[in-house]
Amino acid sequence: MNVLAFFYFNPMYFIIVGPAILLGIFAQARVKSAYAQGSKHQARSGLSGAETAQRILNVYGVANVGIEPVKSFLGDHYDPKNKMLRLSPDVYHGRSLAALGIAAHEVGHAIQDAQHYAPLALRNGLVPMASVGSQLSMGLIFVGLILSMFMGTAIGTTVAIVGLGMFSLVVLFQLVNLPVEFNASSRARAILLEQGMVTPQENVIVGKVLNAAAMTYVAATITALTTLLYYAYIIFGRRN
Repeated sequence: MNVLAFFYFNPMYFIIVGPAILLGIFAQARVKSAYAQGSKHQARSGLSGAETAQRILNVYGVANVGIEPVKSFLGDHYDPKNKMLRLSPDVYHGRSLAALGIAAHEVGHAIQDAQHYAPLALRNGLVPMASVGSQLSMGLIFVGLILSMFMGTAIGTTVAIVGLGMFSLVVLFQLVNLPVEFNASSRARAILLEQGMVTPQENVIVGKVLNAAAMTYVAATITALTTLLYYAYIIFGRRN
């Protein structure tokens, strides 16, 4: 049997992982569409994303977090190590509801950090392990399967199982990441309303943008989980 055909083109891959991949494609399309729609509506408050972020930080008394633009489309993120909120140009300078919603979401992470939100601390702790797992797991599984298929050695299966264990760290990271992201979005919408930065009507549009973004995290988690199940099926199915 051709190992590449077995490893990459096994029909079970499309049965187990395929639906998750399609969900991911749909989620990416939806977030771009929601962002484009939200960008058409200027916030009545007249605030930019950067101004929104700074105002929220001031309200919560978070003084040790900086804000800077980053040249990346939808590359907005909070860096807990350097206490820096990085916003893409359209969000940093933009005054649309999409810009306000995304800026507030990222500030939500800064507030989580300041308030020692446990899932965020756990996620931050998992980042190095998940990164290593992501880099090495597929290689170990691939090498393990080759050894097992061509040499029939138990060592090959063991190597593949080690790779599977490393990939499980990626899955764990994604599972922990979900409540962190959902909590940041709920905080963002509540803060914007409480501080009068958006009206209830505008909040509906902000919600569409943040809900679409949340779907990408759900899709990523399901894809990671089904990928883990697929390789477990391949490894243990051959072992049996």
